[in-house]
Amino acid sequence: MNYPVTELSSWHALANHAPILKKSVLRDLFFDYPERGHWFAAHGAGLYLDYSKNAVNEETIRLLIQLAEERFLPQRRAAMFSGEIVNLSEERAALHTALRAPRDAMILAEGRNVVPGIHAMLDRMREFSEQVRNGTWTGASGKPIRHIVHIGIGGSYLGPEMAYQALRSFRQKGLDVRFVANVDGAAFIEATETIDPAETLFIVCSETFTTPETMANARAARQWIVTALGEQAVSRHFVAMSTNADAIREFGIASEQTFGFWNWVGGRYSMESAIGLSTMIAIGPAHFEQLLQGFRAMDEHFLHAPMEENLPILMGLLSIWNNNFLGADTLAILPYAHELRRLPAYLQQLHMESNGKCVGEHGESLTHQTCPIVWGEPGTDAQHSFYQLLHQGTRQIACDLIGFCEPLSGLAEHHDQLMANLFAQAEALAFGKSAEDLRTEGVSEKTIPHQVCPGNRSSNVILAEALTPYTLGSLVALYEHSVFVQGAIWGVDSFDQWGVQLGKALAQRILPALSANKMNFNLHDSSTQGLLNRYLRHKMSTVESGEER
Repeated sequence: MNYPVTELSSWHALANHAPILKKSVLRDLFFDYPERGHWFAAHGAGLYLDYSKNAVNEETIRLLIQLAEERFLPQRRAAMFSGEIVNLSEERAALHTALRAPRDAMILAEGRNVVPGIHAMLDRMREFSEQVRNGTWTGASGKPIRHIVHIGIGGSYLGPEMAYQALRSFRQKGLDVRFVANVDGAAFIEATETIDPAETLFIVCSETFTTPETMANARAARQWIVTALGEQAVSRHFVAMSTNADAIREFGIASEQTFGFWNWVGGRYSMESAIGLSTMIAIGPAHFEQLLQGFRAMDEHFLHAPMEENLPILMGLLSIWNNNFLGADTLAILPYAHELRRLPAYLQQLHMESNGKCVGEHGESLTHQTCPIVWGEPGTDAQHSFYQLLHQGTRQIACDLIGFCEPLSGLAEHHDQLMANLFAQAEALAFGKSAEDLRTEGVSEKTIPHQVCPGNRSSNVILAEALTPYTLGSLVALYEHSVFVQGAIWGVDSFDQWGVQLGKALAQRILPALSANKMNFNLHDSSTQGLLNRYLRHKMSTVESGEER
């Protein structure tokens, strides 16, 4: 189980198989096998996956599944779901799946069933959400809450913001949710400059209540409330998601307005925990329960569907195939839904913080490629931005195109146009347009080289009936488990993130010097030192001239 993946017989077989598929043309694969679009597809938990436009054949899928078996994927999956320690470097379980388990489930972590505690927390969240939604929870002046400002960063922010944007059509009218993550003060000003402090509730998300960026914004929020409403108002305008009871109490937040979480849930996997309180307040407990049901449905599908029909396994294996064997080391996330505009950013963190590692789970150096670079924007906006590169660039870029059969807007004609673009782009990526096609259309020989699109760009199309809370939960869980599959195959620990810490630690070394306006300290390289001095000279000159804002 600890052998490098590159030493496995299935990996060698895939490496020998890859040149055949590299030489193949998707147009020919479809010509030779007209029913390919039906056979290379799968469905589950409300989602339909068409992966026929990848450069694969039946032998490819057979070998990829053999790779998963040689890498003990079923056993690793069972270990994660059962609460075993799968985050080896931090000696923790990874039990985000327990967050959406039914109330009567039995899931053990360190010998204790965690499910009752999870549902007790969900019950508290429901009670508080309803109080805010029906106006019985009021601010210090007696006004009902109309504005929620969610303060967090990374996993404590990206999931809730993405979910709120995705499910805006399900939100309670008159309730506005805003998000502050960036420590740039402009972010806080933008979030608060048009709202009334008397009608605002801040939700501060930091496990330790010490995260520098989050606490800087939390302190700014506290001062904003105190300036407008007085010190006594803090307790009515703040809620905390943290485990640091002393720091929360010192801040002025009552214990009954504190919601904890567990160290076996990583931030990027936490949107259905107490971190999702802003989502629950916005869409209501009933819709939040539907979100959990979608997660749960994909969990069950991942656990029980055969590998050749299992959406997360297929997507994870296809990503490995495209990345490690076909040279497509980037993945574009292309949701054809305006509401999913923050999904690419959310999936960036999920993939790249989980699997962006050069060290294996047992501390060994890895010689094979791991996580692809993940990026993207919603279609059709992106078609007028970077699709030129997708169609005619020199890089191989795998694409996930995501769409829905029903519109949320009620503008059916718009939705037909949107979906026509999705289907057309997937077709164009796969089949392109040849010089012969262009000549048949009468295109000038002079411009033919510029108009040729080679095609053979791999893509998945994920289709669902509608963007609902249930569908969103299923979609997020699909990617969560796909990332787990990839990490299991590559042999990385998908649940730690040590690489995030270095920059944070260095920033805390630099900050005191900047705050004290201290120049010419020789703790850094010449580049960093020069940049610091340049920044400080400008800062000090503006202070002296009275221009500081």
